[in-house]
This record gives sequence, structure tokens and C-alpha cells, in this order.
Amino acid sequence: MPNAFSTAFRRAAATCGVALSVATAAFAQGPPPKVEFDEAIRRALDQNPTVAEATTNIMRAEALLQQARAFTLPLVSVGVTNATLDNARGFEGSVTQPRNQFSFAASASVPILSLARWATIDQSRDQIEVATRSTTDVRQSIAVAAASAYLSVIAARRQVEVDERALETARAHLDYAQKRFEGGAGSRLNQLRAAQEAASDQSRLEATRLALRTAQEALGVVLAASGPVDAGSEPVFDTTAPGSEAEWIAARTDLQFQTAVQRAAERVVRDSWKDNVPTAAVSFDPLYLTPSGIFQPSRTWRLSISMTHALFEGGQRRANARLREVNRDQASLAFTGLQIQARSEVRLAQEAVQALDRALAGARQAAEHAMEVVKITTAAFEVGATTNLEVIDAQRSARDAETRSAQAEDAVRRAKLDLLVALGRFPK
Repeated sequence: MPNAFSTAFRRAAATCGVALSVATAAFAQGPPPKVEFDEAIRRALDQNPTVAEATTNIMRAEALLQQARAFTLPLVSVGVTNATLDNARGFEGSVTQPRNQFSFAASASVPILSLARWATIDQSRDQIEVATRSTTDVRQSIAVAAASAYLSVIAARRQVEVDERALETARAHLDYAQKRFEGGAGSRLNQLRAAQEAASDQSRLEATRLALRTAQEALGVVLAASGPVDAGSEPVFDTTAPGSEAEWIAARTDLQFQTAVQRAAERVVRDSWKDNVPTAAVSFDPLYLTPSGIFQPSRTWRLSISMTHALFEGGQRRANARLREVNRDQASLAFTGLQIQARSEVRLAQEAVQALDRALAGARQAAEHAMEVVKITTAAFEVGATTNLEVIDAQRSARDAETRSAQAEDAVRRAKLDLLVALGRFPK
């Protein structure tokens, strides 16, 4: 049995040494740069490529508006032609078609009645509004992602602190057990139990340190940084009572976007009748020809006014109108569903903040009691009133209680963030 105890002790010590080497290698590159909460949100909105990609949708909508306008503006074109024949054409000594002839032609046309095309201009403006609202919604999503990553770093760092204290306590107990064993007052079993607990806490600490580095890397990705980024101080969220429902509904970016989509769809439906209106255009075509022929004057021009109307299109216009109505109805239903979801999110977020605040108070109180138990149990063990099994059990309970307290703190922070997002108050 002593050999088995010695083997277990050596393995525990080796585990501590390996874990310490891993920690030293992982953090040899130095701590990552630290940013505060507001700065992290600003950098995410300024540098994240997803925001820039969403912004291109606005430029695309503006280009489509210019394209729609182009169809309603005058169109001017010119052409130059030089024709050479094998021989001149004519009869009775007169030339009707010279052998070599140069012509310069121009054409200018403008629509004077095109309601369907004119309607696309306002519809394109609506699409710019939709793209703008969509970009705003994307910006909020990126801000929320950055805030969530920031809170993850804080939570991971808090857990590292908990596990560091647990390891410190376990090492103190191991040192005490080692001295008692060397002095002949303790047992080898107590020494091995203390060493096992210290090794377990060391291993747990390395896992939480890795989780912290992972969270820092995730924050760096959201901020489009070149490496991991550390979080600064804990943010303070203003979760005062919200205003009226109309105010926070108007402030939500997803509802703003869906409102723009609904308005655009309604305009398209209102403009459907314009597809049945005839189109009319006027064109002016001057021509210069040299040398002229008998039947070809040197300078001519033509003014044309044309009107067209499709009498039968196989039901295409009716199908288009029906499709537009379906799109409008879908947008309206989506907006209604989003409003219902938004009200639910606000109610749930408010209740979550209150419930998690109470849970946090209980978790902190439990952690304080657990630490008192550790102190009392340790003191009793030192005077021989209890065994080290009770000390180790108290240490584990204290560590678990502190972990639950740290998790409750993170849950409260996230619940407050969720409430601000539900109310449309984040980012500011």
C-alpha cells in the first residue's frame, strides 16, 4: 500500500507541474490589449466587415434608383456612316445614289407618358430605405455580438479568479498536510488527499484559463482585431423602467426594417394599376447627308409621337398584381408576428432581470457561507477535531458556490443586456 500511495502522490505532483508548464507556454506571449465596453462596441461597428458588407446594399439600392431614373430621362444618340458603292446609281444622266456618300444622323427621344416606369423611381427610393434599415439592424446585431463576447470575457475572467482562489486554498492545505506528515503528526493518506485536490484544482484552472483565452479570441474576431482582446471593467447597464410601448417599438431596429419592407410592398401594390396605362414617347431625328441624291435631300428631320398599349399579355399583368398583393400580405403578417415576439421579449427580459437579481443575491450569500465553512472546518482539522476529508469537501463546496455566484453574475449582466436590446436601447 505505501508504494501505491507514493505512486499516486508522484502522479499528482507531475500533473501540477505539467499544468503549470502549459499555462506558462500559453501566456508567454503576454496579456492581450484591453478595451472598455463602449470602445469595444464602437470598434465593432467601425471595423467589423459584416457592417461594411451591409452598407454595400445601400449603395446597390442607390444605383438601382439611378437606373430607374435613367429610363425616364431623354435619350440622345448620334451616328456617322460612310457608304461606298461599286458605281454611282442613276438614270438619264442624273445621279440618284452617289458612289461615295457620308451621313450624320442624330436621334433624341423622351417618354411623355410612362406611369409604370415613373412609379419605379419611388419604389426604388423605398428600397433605399429598406437597405438603410437593414444596415441599421445588422449594426445592432454586431453590437450585440460584441457585447456578448465582452461579457463572456468578464465571466471567464471571473471564473479564473474563483479557480485561482480554490487552488491557493488547496495548496495551503497541501502545505499544512505536508508539514504535519514530515513532523510525524500527520498521515501519508492525508498528504495524498491534499495533493490530489491541489492537482485537480490546477487542472481545472488551466481549463478556465483556456476558456478565457478563447473568449478573448472571440472578442478580437468581432472587433476585427489582429489578435485576442481583453475586456476592461464591467459595464453598467441602465435598466430603468421603459417608456410606453409605442416608444420602444419605434426604437427597435428589426421593427423599423420590417416597417420599411411593409411600406415598400404597399406602394408596389398601389402602383399596379399603372401597368394598364398606355405609354407614349416623342422623338426627333435630324439627318445630314453629303453628297445628296435626287431623292435624298442633304438636310432632313423627322418628329415622331408614338403611343403603345398592350391589349393582351396572357394574364401576365394580373399575375404580377396578385404576386405583389401576396408580398404585401406576407410583409404585413411578418410585421405583426414580429410585434408579438417583441412584446414577449420585453416581458420575459424584465422578469428575467428581477428573478436573476434575486438568484444572484442567494448565490453570493451561499458563497459567503461556504467560505465560512471552510475556515471553521480548517480550524477544526488543525486541532484534530475533524478529518481532512471534511476540509476537502468544504473546499469543493466553496469552490462550487463561488462558481455558481460567478455564473449568476454573468446571467444578470446578460439579462440586462437582453432587456436593453428588447427595448431598442442598445446600442445607444
